[in-house]
Amino acid sequence: MARRRVRKADGTAAAVDLHPLVRLWMLRILVPLGGHRELLSQIGFRNDAVAAAVGLEHRIDPPDWSFDRAVVLRELRQLHRQAEARTAGLRLPEPLGGNVEELSRMLGLEEADGRILGFIVLLHTERLLDDAADQLGGLSVSKACSSIATILNLPEAAVRAALGSRGPLIQSGLVSVDGSGSFPLRSKLDLISGEFAAQMTVPDVDPARLLRGIVSPGAPGALGLDDFSHVQRSIDVLLPHLRQSLASRRSGVNVFVYGTAGTGKSELARTLADALGCALYEVSSEDDEGNPVHGERRLRALRAAQGFFSQRPVLLAFDEAEDVFNDDFGPFGRRSTAQTHKAWINRMLESNIAPTLWLSNTIRGLDPAFVRRFDLVFELPVPPKKQRVRILREHCADLVDEGRLACIAEARELAPAVVSRAGSVVRSIRDELGPEKTADALEHLITCTLEAQGHRAILRHDPNRLPETYDPRFLHADADLEALADGLARARSGRLCLYGPPGTGKTACGRWIAERLDAPLLVQRASDLISMWVGETEVNIARAFREAQTEGAVLLIDEVDSFLQDRRRARSTWEVTAVNEMLTQMESFPGVFIASTNLVEGLDPAALRRFDLKARFDFLRADQAWDLLARQCAQLGLEAPPRGLRARVDRLSRLTPGDFATVVRQHRFRPISDAVDFVSRLEAECAMKEGAKRAIGFV
Repeated sequence: MARRRVRKADGTAAAVDLHPLVRLWMLRILVPLGGHRELLSQIGFRNDAVAAAVGLEHRIDPPDWSFDRAVVLRELRQLHRQAEARTAGLRLPEPLGGNVEELSRMLGLEEADGRILGFIVLLHTERLLDDAADQLGGLSVSKACSSIATILNLPEAAVRAALGSRGPLIQSGLVSVDGSGSFPLRSKLDLISGEFAAQMTVPDVDPARLLRGIVSPGAPGALGLDDFSHVQRSIDVLLPHLRQSLASRRSGVNVFVYGTAGTGKSELARTLADALGCALYEVSSEDDEGNPVHGERRLRALRAAQGFFSQRPVLLAFDEAEDVFNDDFGPFGRRSTAQTHKAWINRMLESNIAPTLWLSNTIRGLDPAFVRRFDLVFELPVPPKKQRVRILREHCADLVDEGRLACIAEARELAPAVVSRAGSVVRSIRDELGPEKTADALEHLITCTLEAQGHRAILRHDPNRLPETYDPRFLHADADLEALADGLARARSGRLCLYGPPGTGKTACGRWIAERLDAPLLVQRASDLISMWVGETEVNIARAFREAQTEGAVLLIDEVDSFLQDRRRARSTWEVTAVNEMLTQMESFPGVFIASTNLVEGLDPAALRRFDLKARFDFLRADQAWDLLARQCAQLGLEAPPRGLRARVDRLSRLTPGDFATVVRQHRFRPISDAVDFVSRLEAECAMKEGAKRAIGFV
């Protein structure tokens, strides 16, 4: 090792160890490549440290203040000739040389590739070498390749091949070349990470450590395969496929799993690795300092990991894959990273050695050309209610009672990650909270997260639960509802359209049918399904039917006229495609589907034909209204309505069960004094409807 003295910031000299090979490279930069033109000025050196490192330290600040540029250049050329005469046996400094050899064996690199890689590592770790290369100024890709050929004494064609798009250094993801503009040599040649360069100088480094900061070992799974029984059909295919692929070293195995944030995609990857008995490595989405890593660099990390772990039975997980496939900026923005590197990604998907799980919050933006290259593409939805109950019991049984737990489980968007995070937070502070506040705190944390994700808050009172006084006899329908429920209980299949004026009990009837069938009820409204994004409404419709089938639930879509408008009146293509999607899902759905609407006249004729039964719900008959009044008075502890009040009730021709429910709710803050007061309030509700009807048009 050559020892030279360089100038410190305070002007004093300091010793520095410089490997002979690095010094040779610096001299080649300064002499054959002409870097001396920048280094030498008429009065001295522009970089004293570089001058000292190559043997010109005695020319720095001479005592007589004389500096002869021509004399110094002759001496520099002499130093170069002497260094060239001593090249025999020069190798990369250890431990870098040994690590490059091991990496070359692992990745199948040629000798030239290894020499170039070693040079780039030292360019990023040896400040003096970088400073010397800066004397060349800005370089194009062509100039950079020719410069490296001179520095390493390699054929220029070999350097161009190594750093070309199909070269092993580029294909492995270890090195990238900036093809835009002219920049200093170090800026043109980027390594996969700064940590990689540092680790290459550590003795006997493990391949996993070389990727530290960009690929990290996956944490042990916190769930079991039974926690993913709602995607059992996919698991039944995926698990044996991965097991066989690992055993046979089959290449090109890729699986794309998508679902909203928090549904457990990362946990699924960890659980699969545990079940297969292999290691899991995850491509990081942020560096050691918490800064985001952009999509192209993450792809390079994945490619490098494929080579580094080629001899090990591992799974690789590429989370937040939308960083690559859906990172364009809208319909008029730039192309996504995947589209920009389409051929490169296609080759990787067809030849990757380690099975890779691509995890994404959305499938939007995934090019069909990519889709067909995945062995399996499936959605991981939020678990069904029975799964949510089980997960809540597992993570929070010691924090809430069964009643509160069941209430929280009603939140359809509740993902396992939200439960486990909230449970761990509350458990850490429950001694300070006390038993009374623990359950409230858990519910509050979960509610805050749901609302932040754009979902509904947890409701203490289940809106799908029927009141204890519910009785279908107080519905004025043109079908025998009792017989209908019995028939559906036997068949477990049917498509019903319940139509009629608002408040006539259509939605409540759907809830009652679900209870009679002892089945969960999945209620979807227009606001749940209609999206501003093109194609998203159809996706939401399909998801609702799929979720109902998975849960064995009765699917009730309220305000179905929002989706099934007559296509002949459509003004936009999305209105037609939404109807088509609804019709397709209706035909293929094997369970009980109930649609309710106030506007049956505007429904698409094809949709009406697909309903097995269309039942009209009308205003209450006079006898129903009277009997319901008596029932409600008894429920509220009021005296029975006097017979003389019957005539006033009979005149309310537009009375609905919804009007009774409204008046009963008023009783909480505006107590009803007696039956006469009750009827007066019913009359006011009907008058509002009559007034709205008369106000239509010009007056």
